[in-house]
Amino acid sequence: MNSITINIAEQQLRLFDEDGNLLHQYPVSTSKKGAGNRNGSEQTPTGLHRIKDKLGGAMPVNEVFIGRLPHGNLQECMERGIELPDDVIMSRILWLEGMEPGRNQGGYVDSYQRYIYIHGTNHEESIGTPSSIGCIRMRNQDVVDLFRQVEVGSEVLIEE
Repeated sequence: MNSITINIAEQQLRLFDEDGNLLHQYPVSTSKKGAGNRNGSEQTPTGLHRIKDKLGGAMPVNEVFIGRLPHGNLQECMERGIELPDDVIMSRILWLEGMEPGRNQGGYVDSYQRYIYIHGTNHEESIGTPSSIGCIRMRNQDVVDLFRQVEVGSEVLIEE
C-alpha cells in the first residue's frame, strides 16, 4: 500500500510506494498557524495518521464540498447564492485519522474529530505557503491524482 509523508517546513507532500520508493512529490499548504494537535487551534496536526475515508471519487475536478457533500463547481455555487467559507473544500477529500493516542487520537487532539483533510482548494495561488486553517491543501488536479494512488488505510506521516 502506498504511503504519504507531509513535511510542514518544506510545504511538500511525498507519495511513496510499498517499498519506500518516491512516486511523486506535490506542493501543499498547511496551517498558517503552524503545527499543533489541539482541537480549535486551527493548526496542522503532526504524527502518524492514516486515511480513514476517501470522499468525492466520482465527482468532477473543482467540485465544491460543504459538510462533505457535493454542491457543484465554484461558479455554480456562487450563481445559486450558496454561502461559501473562505477556505472552500474542493475536488477530493482524504479524511485523516490519528494513530497516536494522546498525540493525534482521542480527547482534545483527535485529528478525525477535528475534520483534518487533505483536500483541493479555491486558493491554489497560495499552495506552497502555510495558509490553511489546519488541513493540508493541494492544487485540485494534484489531489485528484493523489486520490487515485492511495487507499483507505494508507499511512500519512505529518512532520515539522
